[in-house]
Amino acid sequence: MFKYQPKPIHLQLGSAFYDPVKPAKFPKHILRYRNDSAAKNIGLHELSDADFIRHFGAFEPLRDNIPEPIALRYHGHQFGVYNPEIGDGRGFLFAQCEEAETGRILDLGTKGSGRTPYARTADGRLTLKGAVREILATEMLSALNVPTSATFCVIETGEALERHDEPSPTRSAVLTRLLHSHIRIGSFQRLAYLRQTDNLEILLRHAIEYHYSELDARAPLAELVPVFLSKLASKIAKMVAGWMAAGFVHGVLNTDNFNITGESFDYGPWRFLPAMHPDFTAAYFDQQQRYAYGRQPEAALWALCRLADCFQHVLDTEALGAALGNYWPEVEGEIARAICWRLGVRADDKTAQEITAQLFQAAGQSKIGWDQLFKDLYGGQLVPDAASASLWRDHTELQALATYAAKLSPRQKNQQAIAEIKDRPLVTMEISTMEGLFLPIAERDDWQPFEAALASIRAHGAALKQA
Repeated sequence: MFKYQPKPIHLQLGSAFYDPVKPAKFPKHILRYRNDSAAKNIGLHELSDADFIRHFGAFEPLRDNIPEPIALRYHGHQFGVYNPEIGDGRGFLFAQCEEAETGRILDLGTKGSGRTPYARTADGRLTLKGAVREILATEMLSALNVPTSATFCVIETGEALERHDEPSPTRSAVLTRLLHSHIRIGSFQRLAYLRQTDNLEILLRHAIEYHYSELDARAPLAELVPVFLSKLASKIAKMVAGWMAAGFVHGVLNTDNFNITGESFDYGPWRFLPAMHPDFTAAYFDQQQRYAYGRQPEAALWALCRLADCFQHVLDTEALGAALGNYWPEVEGEIARAICWRLGVRADDKTAQEITAQLFQAAGQSKIGWDQLFKDLYGGQLVPDAASASLWRDHTELQALATYAAKLSPRQKNQQAIAEIKDRPLVTMEISTMEGLFLPIAERDDWQPFEAALASIRAHGAALKQA
């Protein structure tokens, strides 16, 4: 069994990159969720529930790890406007460990753990509903093969919070997430803004040494910058493609919400598509639809360009732009591959592009449920549910899609696996589903529907991945 391996590498960067902080002291600690699979992956599976509360509710340091929580320093563009007054405002980096599966570093970071120097006027807390939403987002995205953080644990903390977007007072919680890195595009932006070119180089070489080990972190800066940008762009293209196939809308694609390992994280006003609509927007405050579903690939490239801006003292604009020049072909190819993966069919690149274009068109014209479409057509075999049968019958675009998909080889060779996915009740996480899962928790502290939904999501993900 894998043993816990502490790797507090962020401390090597020094105090110019973070601030030691004191976590909040909470009146209660009720462990509501623990991710035993994730705990096993970093050697913490033997911790008792009391240990979870001690470390992730009262924040007693893990052995040989970060001795005092650190709030990371960063800036960022928020809805296109540069903000030099942000940073870890209600969270901190608590620990870093080695991952069993890959040997890579995994960060344990918090959300709702109290005020920091960057909290401004906020209380530094997280609502229980917000924590539950994050669990559901990470579990659903993981099931759909999207690179994402994992929710490690959630502890209810016994405080009553006032929020304008929830019935208040509302219950509070603290969440701990696992992510391969909490270094963000905004981490580089802050150093460029402050003209700390030495620290900018230190951060880049650190990121490459620990997260891009295939590169030589000691190489000349002019060689490292373009290859780093190109490799990160590839990772972000895959992440965004995963969102598009999943029908996921992150909601807040500010530059401080893109990390340097290309994983989706920090879930706030997320939504999943009810049906295909490029303008579907998650955040009620996104009045300009800047981060609408169909604009997410564009928003990601914009964020990558702001990262490239940080290195204008190293390379000229043309060279920086060239480093990102493959982004659009990569994101288009990754979307097609992700769509075919979710459809459960095999296709070469050209065929994948063709069926993806046909699928988006058919989904948009018919308005069939996004998740329903993939369930009905999984493995290239059209077996519609009763609720969607009339749509497949009445829309020629869907009929053409089904005819095309039937010509493709199923990704699952096991027909039993295909039948299992089709026989299982629809797995979806539209807003009404999420609200319906939290209502019993809010009204009578009934967690059974939530736990049943998690089991269903995980079983669906396991079935999809068994090819």
